[in-house]
Amino acid sequence: MSNQLISELNQLLSDFHIYYQNTRGAHWNIKGPRFFELHAKFEELYTEALTNIDEIAERILTIGGRPDHTLETYLEKSKIVSVKDESNDEELVKMIVSNLTTLVAQENKVKGLAVEAEDNETEDMMIGLVNAQEKTQWMFNSWLGK
Repeated sequence: MSNQLISELNQLLSDFHIYYQNTRGAHWNIKGPRFFELHAKFEELYTEALTNIDEIAERILTIGGRPDHTLETYLEKSKIVSVKDESNDEELVKMIVSNLTTLVAQENKVKGLAVEAEDNETEDMMIGLVNAQEKTQWMFNSWLGK
């Protein structure tokens, strides 16, 4: 498999790790009248992200690569910024939408490389991720009144 595809999957892995930590932090730190609604939703998101992280890493291994595995590497490579000290419900939802936008862009990039490499399995994985995350973006944008 192409080194570029493996590299971009590792980029996605880094992005997902920071997204995971951001959603985990949102789950822990949210405050306000919509606490119960969003606390549960953020838990759903970080649980799903953890599954996706494992699947991406295992896909990298399956196609002959080596997944990045240090926090230092994730922080250096991620296009998603690690969010700190935020507890406002609306700001946390905006952060999730922004993080998902970054993930979808990277997944589409990986999907294009997978098509070029005739790697149907990676392409299929990316299609599934994009579909789920675009739906989550739509729901959160609706919640924000957009």
